[in-house]
Amino acid sequence: MRLEVLSVPKRTFQPHVKPRKRKMGFLARTSSPSGRRILRNRRRKGRQRLAV
Repeated sequence: MRLEVLSVPKRTFQPHVKPRKRKMGFLARTSSPSGRRILRNRRRKGRQRLAV
């Protein structure tokens, strides 16, 4: 009897904190005009967390 090995696909989302903070953190948001617009919209909506 032969055992068939089912290959499970690799999970595509493998998070890392440092790149995420550099890209989507509060300081990254405040450093550009478009990021400040994002923060302004999130404040207007009443978000508890403005950035990561």
